Amino acid sequence: MAATNGSKHQTIVRPLQYRDIDAIASLCQQATIPDPGVKAQIEQLLKQMNRWYAPFQFLNAIPTPNFTDRALLVAEHEQQLRGVISVSPFNRTRSTWHVEWVSLVNGSSRSQDLQAGNPVEITGKNDIGSQLLRYCFEHIVDASTWVLEVDVNDNSALALYRQNGFQPLAHLTYWEIAPELLKELAQREPDLPNRLPVRNTDAQLIYQLDTVSMPPLLRQVFDRQIHDFKNNLVQTMVGKVKEWFQQKQSFSNYVFETQRKAAIGYYRLSLNSDRQISIAENSQPHQAELTVHPAYTWLYPELMAQLARSCQYVPSQPLQLVSADYQPEREEYFQQIGAVRVKHSLLMSRSVWHKLREAKHLSLENLQIAEMLQSLQPSRQPLPNRIEKNDPEDLS
Repeated sequence: MAATNGSKHQTIVRPLQYRDIDAIASLCQQATIPDPGVKAQIEQLLKQMNRWYAPFQFLNAIPTPNFTDRALLVAEHEQQLRGVISVSPFNRTRSTWHVEWVSLVNGSSRSQDLQAGNPVEITGKNDIGSQLLRYCFEHIVDASTWVLEVDVNDNSALALYRQNGFQPLAHLTYWEIAPELLKELAQREPDLPNRLPVRNTDAQLIYQLDTVSMPPLLRQVFDRQIHDFKNNLVQTMVGKVKEWFQQKQSFSNYVFETQRKAAIGYYRLSLNSDRQISIAENSQPHQAELTVHPAYTWLYPELMAQLARSCQYVPSQPLQLVSADYQPEREEYFQQIGAVRVKHSLLMSRSVWHKLREAKHLSLENLQIAEMLQSLQPSRQPLPNRIEKNDPEDLS
């Protein structure tokens, strides 16, 4: 199904087709996507689509097959590519969806310019972006809440999202730890006696830690459940195969508190093990996801020492982590050790209220209870009575 604006020259929102892959790949390279992991995933998905769909180039008007839950939609005006949006489910229940990427092409630019690698002007002050967002709001019926991340300096994107009802949730800061600093942190012996690998049986513990580590509003927007922290066998095997081809290593551990029988710390580390890439080539840094219980902030030095030791077994690359404004202890610790701020972004959300239909008012008069239950009818009308105040002596 395609969406149009009803004008003479209609703007069509449609799924990705084979003829759009080269233009969108060029647009993705030039765009600034807040999450570097999302950009790498989109580029990999486009390459995969191009490889599998290349033998059927004569069918370029047929939508490309979708290998993941990620949806790529294109806005076309006068047979020219004017915008692209990428969305994906944020949780397993699909109640919250993530707007990963919205890029708009200036009206004077053409898709041929994108394919040729010519510079184009990306703008957010355009109705095309609103049409792409509204199409997702209306046609993805599972989503009741939408979240996105945008760079704080991207004023055009901020204006677009605010115009379409997105409100700020939290400020995110991306930190980068240099290889020299990682070697210095690795000299410390971490005090983590109860560090255990994460398995599906530990999903309850990780879910409780994730719940207590964020404010109630974010907890409600993310709407994560226990099965969001579980991986089935197929997903695990596919992930391992992808890591082997991409020369990456990833593992996750948590710290167990024996007295409270709870997880108080968790980290997931993704290492780039390609030894042919040097720092000068500006390759992707190591990525780490860190969750610490608010009552156990003393874990930050211990966990960072463990992460730094794990990075010593792979080629020297910087380590990138993220902190939110509701985690002041983490930001204070990163400043103390000398980490560098590389990016600031804003986490925003929007609720889709128009999908909640009002229930029809149910009147008891329409049920005709008097005819159905005649034996329960009162024999006479109740008489009004005066409510007398009780005597204190009677109460005693």
